[in-house]
Amino acid sequence: MADTKRKFDFAIDRGGTFTDVFVRLPDGRERVLKLLSRDPQNYKDAPTEGILRVLEEETGQVFPRDQPVDTSLIGWIRMGTTVATNALLERQGERTALLVTKGFKDLLHIGTQARPNLFDLEVAVPDVLYEEVIEVDERVVLMQDGCQLPRKDSNTGDSLEVWKELDLERVEDDLRDVLSRGITSLAVLLLHSYIWSNHEKAVGALARRLGFTQVSLSSEVMPMVRVVPRGYTVCADAYLTPKIHQYLKGFTSSFKDGLKDVDVLFMQSDGGLTPMEQFCGSRAILSGPAGGVVGYAITSYSQMEKKPVIGFDMGGTSTDVSRYAGQYEHVFEAATAGITLQAPQLDINTVAAGGGSRLFFRSGMFVVGPESAGAHPGPACYRKGGPLTVTDANLALGRLLPSFFPKIFGPKENEPLSLDETMKHFHGANQSHNSILPNSEMSVEEVAMGFVRVANEAMCRPIRALTQAKGHDTSLHILACFGGAGGQHACAIARALGMKNVFIHKYSGVLSAYGLALADVVEEVQEPCSLQYEQHCFSELDRRIEQLSKRCHDALSARGFTRSMITIEVFLHLRYKGTDCALMVTAADHPSNAQSCQAGDFHSAFTKRYMKEFGFTIPERPILVDDIRVRGCGKSGIKSVYKTKIGHGQVTKCYFEDGYLDTSVYLWEELPCGHSIQGPAIIIDKNSTILVEPCCEARLTEGGDVIMTVGSDPHCALGTELNAVQLSIFSHRFMSIAEQMGRVLQRTAISTNIKERLDFSCAIFGPDGGLVSNAPHIPVHLGAMQETVQSQMRSLGEKLKEGDVILSNHPCAGGSHLPDLTVITPVFRKGVSSPVFFVASRGHHADIGGITPGSMPPNSTSLFSLPLNLSLVGSSRKRVREEEMNQEESVTEALMAPAKYPGCSGTRNLHDNLSDLRAQVAANQRGSQLVGELIDSYGLAVVQAYMGYIQSNAELAVRDMLRDFAHQQQEQTGSLEVEVEDFMDDGTPIRLRVQISEEEGSAVFDFTGTGTEVWGNCNAPRAITLSALIYCLRCMVGQDIPLNQGCLLPIKVIIPPGSILHPSQNAAVVGGNVLTSQRVVDVIFRAFEVCAASQGCMNNISFGSERIGYYETVAGGAGAGPGWNGRSGVHSHMTNTRITDPEILEKRYPVILEQFSLRPGSGGAGKYRGGDGVIRKLLFRDKVVLSVLTERRSTRPYGLQGGEDGAAGLNLLHRADGRILNLGAKTSVNLEPGDTFCLHTPGGGGYGREEEGTQRPKTKRRRINETFSERGSVFEFRTVQEGV
Repeated sequence: MADTKRKFDFAIDRGGTFTDVFVRLPDGRERVLKLLSRDPQNYKDAPTEGILRVLEEETGQVFPRDQPVDTSLIGWIRMGTTVATNALLERQGERTALLVTKGFKDLLHIGTQARPNLFDLEVAVPDVLYEEVIEVDERVVLMQDGCQLPRKDSNTGDSLEVWKELDLERVEDDLRDVLSRGITSLAVLLLHSYIWSNHEKAVGALARRLGFTQVSLSSEVMPMVRVVPRGYTVCADAYLTPKIHQYLKGFTSSFKDGLKDVDVLFMQSDGGLTPMEQFCGSRAILSGPAGGVVGYAITSYSQMEKKPVIGFDMGGTSTDVSRYAGQYEHVFEAATAGITLQAPQLDINTVAAGGGSRLFFRSGMFVVGPESAGAHPGPACYRKGGPLTVTDANLALGRLLPSFFPKIFGPKENEPLSLDETMKHFHGANQSHNSILPNSEMSVEEVAMGFVRVANEAMCRPIRALTQAKGHDTSLHILACFGGAGGQHACAIARALGMKNVFIHKYSGVLSAYGLALADVVEEVQEPCSLQYEQHCFSELDRRIEQLSKRCHDALSARGFTRSMITIEVFLHLRYKGTDCALMVTAADHPSNAQSCQAGDFHSAFTKRYMKEFGFTIPERPILVDDIRVRGCGKSGIKSVYKTKIGHGQVTKCYFEDGYLDTSVYLWEELPCGHSIQGPAIIIDKNSTILVEPCCEARLTEGGDVIMTVGSDPHCALGTELNAVQLSIFSHRFMSIAEQMGRVLQRTAISTNIKERLDFSCAIFGPDGGLVSNAPHIPVHLGAMQETVQSQMRSLGEKLKEGDVILSNHPCAGGSHLPDLTVITPVFRKGVSSPVFFVASRGHHADIGGITPGSMPPNSTSLFSLPLNLSLVGSSRKRVREEEMNQEESVTEALMAPAKYPGCSGTRNLHDNLSDLRAQVAANQRGSQLVGELIDSYGLAVVQAYMGYIQSNAELAVRDMLRDFAHQQQEQTGSLEVEVEDFMDDGTPIRLRVQISEEEGSAVFDFTGTGTEVWGNCNAPRAITLSALIYCLRCMVGQDIPLNQGCLLPIKVIIPPGSILHPSQNAAVVGGNVLTSQRVVDVIFRAFEVCAASQGCMNNISFGSERIGYYETVAGGAGAGPGWNGRSGVHSHMTNTRITDPEILEKRYPVILEQFSLRPGSGGAGKYRGGDGVIRKLLFRDKVVLSVLTERRSTRPYGLQGGEDGAAGLNLLHRADGRILNLGAKTSVNLEPGDTFCLHTPGGGGYGREEEGTQRPKTKRRRINETFSERGSVFEFRTVQEGV
């Protein structure tokens, strides 16, 4: 490290709107500066301008802008930048080509095959980052027992075979062709290159020799298993790194010798600094926000008290939430702007709620965001014609003082904030509210206050989820608030979460820049591993850890760090064998012993953390090491000095719950250390405003920071009459309870299906069994659990007692398919004889018996050839007390009962069944506790009243949609009646007649004429049709509404008994859940002419043997609609399942994935074209039984408004002897090694007549930063849940 004494040290955060500069002066003083990131009329580059301004003001010298800057006065420069993030959001990166293994040219287009927004029929997905694809005919596969081909050893412990050598001559021709079109950036992605990189390195060397200026190899960018996220990461690296280099070249060119003698470091996404020349695109996405996390972590966490901290960074369009408890919390896979990056990143959770979040009053409910006003036009008070936002609400309440803001607003950017514009908009919102709810009129201030409270509750939800996901108590944290807007909301959010203290650093307005000054220089290396964590592997582990540690140490030593300044931390990526849930574990608090490797006792560290996060361990299972990671840190943080003046406050009026109150106003810079301020008060500095609410106290520490003590809120009695603000808050609270139930279930379950695939739902029900709140929104569960609860209420009636737990899965009792087991807990209140509400959790159990492993046989014809069924009548009904559930006897008996039927087995995995049922009971107990706390706060009558109001709100939204459709239909056809039909592959019709009342906003959905129950398993219980109906209604409403029984109140549903949609008690139903449900959606959307049909199938494929079992559903084409082309290679409607990554598939199962690509031309033609299906080829390496359960093999997905039908699907079997067989839609077949199954999935229908000679319009895509604004582990958890 260079000697920086008596020099200027700069830490600069270049954000999207502002650039923040922190400077340590030669005499030890500190300065901060904020300037616009883009101001081309005054300067070329904001960081350079910030440096020059400080140097000129502090030295008195003039630094001409057209001459290179003398760097003799500069010690070091540290920067965080959003250059990479902005290029990704705006899709302004380098033109890039992707080179990929043959058969996988569309792999990154398909991705996980899940759609990002469950109810978005357009399926808005960002474009891939490359514009050309080169397929390379090479193939490397993992060695498996039984293969006799030559073996090569990899560097992980795995063995592999080269099935197809690389043809470099052909690759050279393809690369030259790409170069000739002006593309000079290349991403290389070959299957299994994370363990054997020879082919990638050969391609890389060739590409560089030919003249590619940027070559990114996936084996170097991130050598981790899973080709899809690794592919996104290497593409991002190739796409963004040239843009970073362009920026760095421009930045350094302003300084003498290009900053050759200055220590220039850049912040990476993992919270560590790296030399400028090593800064790359895949590690730069969180460069800006990471500085803020480092800043609050170092300044607010006490090593003595060890009290964990929640970072709360509220900006203009979004809010970042993170956690620190002595170590940075990293994730290794997260999506930004729709692109999943596989790289170490701080777990920063971004939610679409900020100062610029728009305010709406919809269907009687206050709504905040996710839409944002942005910087232009900005909030209404910016005087540029913008909408109402959270900022306007704070201004209207007197919490922002225009006199303290610069005059930079209005068309000419020379006017102050406009309170008049804000109040004009709020008067309109107030009139809208009072006209819709005349019995609960509100003042303008009450409306503004209501929006602030709803915004606060929206921001509380991700904080609860972030902490509770890992078993932490939210209330035991400190809230560290920074960013421009957070200080106005900090007290209220802390109070809502039960936190007692809020910490706001003196540099909170520029904390990301300050964090850069405090950060360490980081050198990190990682490599894959396939060893077990056990005694005989320790020597090899120690050897590899030592090698990686030496690489880190040598790199930091070369940067000038001495041995005393360097710390090395070792991480192992560990998981139990047979699970997918891996944890990146450090043994920092677990020193080595005789039973561990030399780097530490990772076994103890892993089991302790596993128990903390999931509530159990699996001691009988071996622990596997997936990756070794070593992080070296060169300590280089600074210490700060603070000097204050003594000043006095003024008084203004602010609006709170009790009306306007006198509120003292203080300038932060004038407050003395140790000074205490009683709320209400406002503390203002140049970059932020802090609101000290009533019953709170702010104190200035010796360092000049603000610590607020949050007092309890004097409880305001709430009546049972409707209050629109409370309606929105209760909606968030009920959803949060359901989400917390889900977290408990996921943490404490043991099976892969529930713990890792997250195939479950949790819900709250009113005293009538009506659904109030359901999380997550798994389409096939929507509304179905309500049928289950109400069915049990009818069956058991007054027999229900406190402590009862009901277990149900029968299709006639609201079940979807038999492997979905529902646990229901009635909740009682002292003094009330009947249940006051119900909680329930439904989980998909991987096996509960029946004729085939997995309990989903494609050829079943009755319920008794299927697994366990808990019937409503007779002795097979199971209602057990909690203590009986713990004793497990009656449940075990039921789970083993299918064995008494010919050809059937009882459950094949009793241990996992019982463990998961215990987890479901625990989730229900958590839900019961949380609703009980809600009742303690507000009273039973109020909570039940708002359960009803939330259902009524959903009802109102659906009625509004039906009225709009009726009005449109009346004008176009003169009729309020629609009749449509579609067919299953066996010819069974699904008929629907819809009659709408425009006056009432109601409708009758009459399925009379639908075909009879079938001899097969495509029968669908009534609950499936209701779930499909709720899904369709939500899509057609087009906005976020509570999904509960209120959605169906305007609807009368007629389903004839004995039909395929209302089968008899013993009918087989497994196909109804996964196939017929899709046809019901097709029919409903056809009636309303919403869009053309999507593939109409889930393409259920399973294979197995005595040793293994595997199940997947496969994507197809989505239907086109008015204004959009159908998305290709995506799941649609009633499923959203993610597909297993090709490398994981080949590593764990006896199969080679030869092709996974789009099926060109399978989408229906039209003005807007239907999406294409996919082709998926599976080559089997061992004997297995293949089961296929599909639809749309003889019928085709319909086109609409003159658009053509999509292509039907096709299931082909290529025998090893050369024969090709059409398997049909539903079958089971024995396969031999060498057989190949080739799946062609259906395409989507086209929309609109295609006119000759006219160019087909492209889909109008939404801005990426609006559509894909959320990120982080909480967001990833929700998307995985919705991807079930």
